[in-house]
Order: sequence, then C-alpha cells, then structure tokens
Amino acid sequence: MSRQIVLDTETTGLDPKQGHRIIEIGCVELINRRLTGKHFQYYINPHRDIDEAAVEVHGITSEFLADKPGFDQIEEEFIEFVRGAELVIHNAPFDMGFLDSEISNTKSAHTDLSSLCRVLDTLQIAREKHPGQRNNLDALCKRYGVDNTQRDLHGALLDAEILADVYLIMTSGQSSLSLKAGDDEVDATRVITRTIDPDRKPLPVLQASTEELNAHEQRLQEIAKASSDGCLWQQIELSNSSS
Repeated sequence: MSRQIVLDTETTGLDPKQGHRIIEIGCVELINRRLTGKHFQYYINPHRDIDEAAVEVHGITSEFLADKPGFDQIEEEFIEFVRGAELVIHNAPFDMGFLDSEISNTKSAHTDLSSLCRVLDTLQIAREKHPGQRNNLDALCKRYGVDNTQRDLHGALLDAEILADVYLIMTSGQSSLSLKAGDDEVDATRVITRTIDPDRKPLPVLQASTEELNAHEQRLQEIAKASSDGCLWQQIELSNSSS
C-alpha cells in the first residue's frame, strides 16, 4: 500500500529563522494514488503578530487565531497522521523548514519531520517537466485544467486539495479532477488494444477535384503574397518535389 499525504501550511511570514511560525496546517490523504476523503486540518495560534503581507495572502488574522491551539497542542495528532507516509509538498523546503522549526520548539522527543516521512517536492517535478515556465500552483492549475476558482485567498487545506489534483494529473495518475475512493482511475501503464473487424468494408478515398485543387493553390499564393516569409506549405511542397 502506497500512502501519501499532500500537505500545505500558512505562516506568519517567510522565514522561521526570524521567528515566524505556522498558523494553519492542511493535509489530505492518498492511498495508492486515490483520495480517501481523510484529512487533517488545524488553525494554530502562533503567539506572535502576523505580517501584513502574509494576511493579504491568506486572510488569517491574529484575532481569528486567538482561541486556537498552539502547535505543541496538536503536534502528536499531526505526527501520527503523517508518520511513515510520503509527504507531497509544493516547494517542500519552505514548509519543511517551518515544520521542523515548530517541532524543535516543543518539548517532545521528535527531532525533525524528514526522519519520520519521505518528502516529494511537486515544484521540482513541475520545473523538470516545464523548464523556464511559471510553476506556482495557480499556473499549474491553469496548465492542467484544475478548478481553483474558490482560491481567492490561500488556505492550507484548500491548497492541499488543489495540489492533490495537480499532482495526480501532472504525474498521469488520474483523469478526473476530484476523485474520491471508488471512482475510476486511469492506469498510465495500461494499453488499450482496439481490434478491427476483418469483414469491415474498405474506407472510401475521396480525391480532390480539379476545381478544389485550383482553389487551394490560389489560397496558397494569397498567403505567400501577404507574408514576408512566404507560404510555408508551398516551401514544403517544393522541397518534397525536388527531393
């Protein structure tokens, strides 16, 4: 059984080394590349201010988090949810840096998350598949046709759900954008063989008439005259006739 946890976080800022902290964790579970419907999500009180630029991104305020648990209060539940799984994260060094920082600040015996889980970075996969292109989550949603219209603001659980869809499509694992357990899945290694009825009548071959050929040639000449580079189709025909 292959168990993966697609994970995302929201934070007070950009750098845990400057004291910034996690304010939301969102995870969804995949078993054998199928969404199970099982998820983990908590808002977390960081016990510090949130950068204004960060609030503009995720919309989470200090007032909203005032009555939420601290990371130390949800750590064990989080560890048990992800333990032994492969974590699927977009820009993994960012989230892993924050998670390891949070773990190191608690009194638990845990040291770092990478000792408990394997990590797969979907940003690295996207960069290898689409070099030189934008590969943030919004760009990948557009590229792969994933619906992210509800993503006015970033949210860890919503982003994890969207990333799961992107990851499965990007790695050719499914055809639908929101598969739940029991839905059909595309096996990329399966080859569908189509058989042809031996008694089938031959397909008719329709030849272009003289009038149609003349009209085609006239159109090519118009294109050649209008373009400074000439007509590519005429150049190909000329090359083929001279070879």
